[in-house]
Amino acid sequence: MLASCRRSGGGLLLRLASLWRGDVAGAHLLLVDVAAWPCSSGGSAAATGAGSWAAATPPPPALWQQGGRPISSCAASLLSAGQHPLPPLGKKDEAGNAGRTASSTASRCGSTASSSNSSDPGAAAAAAPAGAATPTGTWLDRLPASWVPYAQLMRLEKPIGTWLLAWPCFWSISLAAPPGTLPDLRLLALFGAGAVLLRGAGCTVNDLWDRELDRQVERTRGRPLAAGTVTPARAVAFLGAQLSAGLAILLQLNPYSQLLGASSLALVATYPLMKRITGWPQAYLGLTFNWGIPFGWAAVHGGCDWGVVLPMYASGVCWTLVYDTIYAHQDKADDVRAGIRSTALTFGDRTKAYCSGFAAANVALLAVAGGAAACGPAYYAGVAAAGAHLAWQIGSVDLDDSADCAAKFRSNAWYGALLFAGILADRLAPLLG
Repeated sequence: MLASCRRSGGGLLLRLASLWRGDVAGAHLLLVDVAAWPCSSGGSAAATGAGSWAAATPPPPALWQQGGRPISSCAASLLSAGQHPLPPLGKKDEAGNAGRTASSTASRCGSTASSSNSSDPGAAAAAAPAGAATPTGTWLDRLPASWVPYAQLMRLEKPIGTWLLAWPCFWSISLAAPPGTLPDLRLLALFGAGAVLLRGAGCTVNDLWDRELDRQVERTRGRPLAAGTVTPARAVAFLGAQLSAGLAILLQLNPYSQLLGASSLALVATYPLMKRITGWPQAYLGLTFNWGIPFGWAAVHGGCDWGVVLPMYASGVCWTLVYDTIYAHQDKADDVRAGIRSTALTFGDRTKAYCSGFAAANVALLAVAGGAAACGPAYYAGVAAAGAHLAWQIGSVDLDDSADCAAKFRSNAWYGALLFAGILADRLAPLLG
């Protein structure tokens, strides 16, 4: 099993590596690598942010010198003339030429891109000190600066994604516990840690796929790969580290669970493709994010009771269709321009009607799963509370208000908690009666 997991993980990394070979201009990559190397002792493109130059539009001159950071005389002369040393990747200059090469920039400045005294500027600063990072306004600012882009790549400052991945695991593990017993705390801890790692790996895969699209969407253009603070090569290496840590958790489980866990990687790796080929990518996301339901049950029993697991899994997919459709309404204008597809665009003005149908199906399927698991009143009380929460979200959300869509999306952590509380109360009811 270990050898099989290693082979599948290695194949995944090879496929992911192909995402960044060839679709980024070689001259840009060469310029970034050379420019980033001598920034300071021990510096790197990932640590200094110099790699962002290949991907992001440079900020105004005032930002380049923020905090007294050095700026090359070449860049200063270009900025004072209202120009940038290179145009944004994939855009054309005033003469209609695609992204300039390092040599053309050097000829305009009278210097080379690899000067040890002044490297080409990145999106945040020119020749920034090693480890410099743009403040995020979150707890990530307390981390070492060189760690911040990788923490952002995992979305550690946005825990809602981890909760959305962890709750289905927790429901299933708890429902699989024998009546009158607590769920397996060791499994809950393992699956909680796994949710952090798999969510981070999924975000990394998503951003490798979408870095060109992300630059066209206001909400996502600051992501590390889109902004260039992490290079594709380093993102693939970081992905390998996350998957290796996830493998260490997977090997703590029984063989059937290991098979289910490894198979989830196919869903994680291919989800970003769905927004390019179907108007229902949120349905595929539901299959991916709720995989923890069969996975968690199998971790407890070494197999699945499909009479319980399948309706609960389907209910989770319906839940995801509600919350991620609301989430997608944040970006619908940018998505149209970028050619990104979503259920927000597919449903349009009928979004609330569709989401109401999915919410009703979610509650009905949870009731079927509870009946198959011989659950009692406490479980159904939890289902009713979770259903009421979905109804509140759908009824009150303003789909044209991005901030409200984001707030309703984040509130789904409470949906998961309500259902978990009902399951836990049901399992412990015999002790109280």
